[in-house]
Amino acid sequence: MEGMAVHLIDASPYIFRAFHTLPETIRDPEGRPTNAVHGFLDFLLRLIREEEITHLAVCFDFDLVKSFRQAIFPEYKANRPAPPAPLLSQLGPCREAAEAIGARTFIADGYEADDLIATLVRKLAAPAVIVSGDKDLAQLVTADVSLLDFAREERYGPREVMDRFGVRPDQIADLLALAGDAVDNIPGVRGVGRKTAAKLLRQYGHVEGIDWGGLRGTVAGGRDAALLSKRLTLLALDAPVEATLDDLRYLGADPAAVDAFCERLGSERLRARIPLRP
Repeated sequence: MEGMAVHLIDASPYIFRAFHTLPETIRDPEGRPTNAVHGFLDFLLRLIREEEITHLAVCFDFDLVKSFRQAIFPEYKANRPAPPAPLLSQLGPCREAAEAIGARTFIADGYEADDLIATLVRKLAAPAVIVSGDKDLAQLVTADVSLLDFAREERYGPREVMDRFGVRPDQIADLLALAGDAVDNIPGVRGVGRKTAAKLLRQYGHVEGIDWGGLRGTVAGGRDAALLSKRLTLLALDAPVEATLDDLRYLGADPAAVDAFCERLGSERLRARIPLRP
């Protein structure tokens, strides 16, 4: 299908951005906060309009902190504060918002949205645009798969990944494994920063190929830490999600679903912005 691309959205960064940008005084008729829902829906509608989307999937985190990675490393994301209750209460309605405008949504217990996206990329084997500001997803970039940071208006193909990170897309998990990732509390190798990690990967290719015995200082003893960290940075390709290209074809919203959702949200003006099915 000429001009076709599957847009795979990592929902959480855009829900967080909406929650922290819009005031909590935005509420539904029952008095519940809906600032994240409004902001997330605005993002989805702008994306659909500007990207001329043909196929669409929106992936959600089952839990904003926990995943199968805690079984590998209990301290994974342990540095993060608990999400505020007004945000947690809007996660379900944000998914309802995506479904109301006609998008397929995905969520799976024990997996992060990144893992769902990685699995869909593998299974669909089609041109794709991953919509996220998360650097972890750069590991999925190929000639047919790009990464779009919609908020910053930045788009990454293989060349852009190399220019920004100093490594190929298939080395991103290794880069994060060596240098660590403070955001997710991934330890990495003591004494190794991004520049040193990129240099090692240019020489050895991947973590598994590094000649640790030939290195000096604290880096020489970093093999176990690097291998552990890579298990955390690699995205799962076997998450329990199934979809075909036909499943993800974006046809617009069902008018009845839009009416019901807008009524629950207490916003009549949204209707005019939502593309409806022919």
